[in-house]
Amino acid sequence: MGVPTAVIFDVGRVLYDWDPRFLYRRLIDDDRALDAFVRDVVTHEWHFQHDAGRDFADTSAELVALYPEHAELIAAWGPRFLESIGDPMPGMHGLVDDLHDRGTPLYAITNFSHEFWPPFRAREATMFDRFRDVVVSGEEKMVKPDPAIYALALDRFGLTAAETVFIDDNAANIAGAKSVGLIALHFTGEPKLRRELVELGLL
Repeated sequence: MGVPTAVIFDVGRVLYDWDPRFLYRRLIDDDRALDAFVRDVVTHEWHFQHDAGRDFADTSAELVALYPEHAELIAAWGPRFLESIGDPMPGMHGLVDDLHDRGTPLYAITNFSHEFWPPFRAREATMFDRFRDVVVSGEEKMVKPDPAIYALALDRFGLTAAETVFIDDNAANIAGAKSVGLIALHFTGEPKLRRELVELGLL
């Protein structure tokens, strides 16, 4: 196998840290109450609907109907979503710069709301201006690990799966990528990823 020709990144917890606690610890003083709210109300399953293309106005109305006592906190999710996204993951901005400086075509496939992505993309232009294209699940109404989203991305990006590296922190998403023939690397931190990219000849 030759050197891969391109790299596709996941965004959340690969390029940038993400945790609803980053937002809600500013709004809920009690640690137990914070734990319960994040665990039981604004769950990952609930948020996954945004990644799949549903509007926050609809999902929040449904959630408020179930938890009316938390209406104000639930309402904060949409307009303050960017506060749930932390800094770049350690070392990853530099790794992206290194790949870009070598002329490696960079892309991304992200499970992300069609409403929340544009302001985040604008805020982080320094990072994403290095990317040639990004497939956003909420815009396509399909999500990782559905093989269809990888196939769509490869077609749009004009890439061959066997010559393309895909990087994600989620094991299910890695399995989905492998199912379409991508060279899939399970992200656990920049040092290990950098070693793997060196072994592949990309760094």
